[in-house]
Amino acid sequence: MFAIFQKEIGSFFNSLIAYIVMAVFLISIGLIVWVFPGSNVLEYGYADLNSFFSLAPYVLIFLIPAITMRSIAEESRNGTLELLLTKPLLNRDLILGKFFANWLLVLITIAPTILYYISIYLLGNPVGNVDSAAVFGSYIGLSLFSGVLVSMGIWASALNDNQIVAFVLGVFLAFIWYVGFGSLASLFGEGIFAQLFSWLALDEQYRALGRGLVDSRNLVYLLTLITFFLTITYWRIETLRK
Repeated sequence: MFAIFQKEIGSFFNSLIAYIVMAVFLISIGLIVWVFPGSNVLEYGYADLNSFFSLAPYVLIFLIPAITMRSIAEESRNGTLELLLTKPLLNRDLILGKFFANWLLVLITIAPTILYYISIYLLGNPVGNVDSAAVFGSYIGLSLFSGVLVSMGIWASALNDNQIVAFVLGVFLAFIWYVGFGSLASLFGEGIFAQLFSWLALDEQYRALGRGLVDSRNLVYLLTLITFFLTITYWRIETLRK
């Protein structure tokens, strides 16, 4: 697994992909949080990062599939996947190596936004007048949300050797889980189906963690979702190995 992890990280940082991804995310989020009217935290009159945490998932819905679309699709298109599958390499190691490498790249991309928290902390009146528990919970939610999207993207990439198809499918899955299920819940109004779709929706889990109370049920659901998509990716690789 570590060899695959190193290979993926090396390929990211030896090309422009990682730097373009980081620049796009940080510039777009920076403009939304600090410059654009309507979402500019300086216009609020009080210290919080609600605009960042509410808008970041929508940027990641498009950005993460752009990172993961090449994970397995490119290997398949170049013929290197067949070479990897002929080696004494466990499918588990192949998938986990790629998953953790992609997830780490996303977390590295998100990490500089800690400066937003520091800035808001210092701008508070008095200094430090910010809900740190909510910020901490939101970062946990954003990290796990990213992990879910990475696992979805890797599965989409394993389905065929076309990176564009993998990107579109990854965006579709992320959008359905983040927005679609919540919309279905509102259509049902009240009742068991409304509660079910509301619970399945990633935005509900993400907002719950952002309240500053880290509930184990939310963590278990997000980790289970990651495990589910990695498992079906494993099954897909198994069919390719045969």
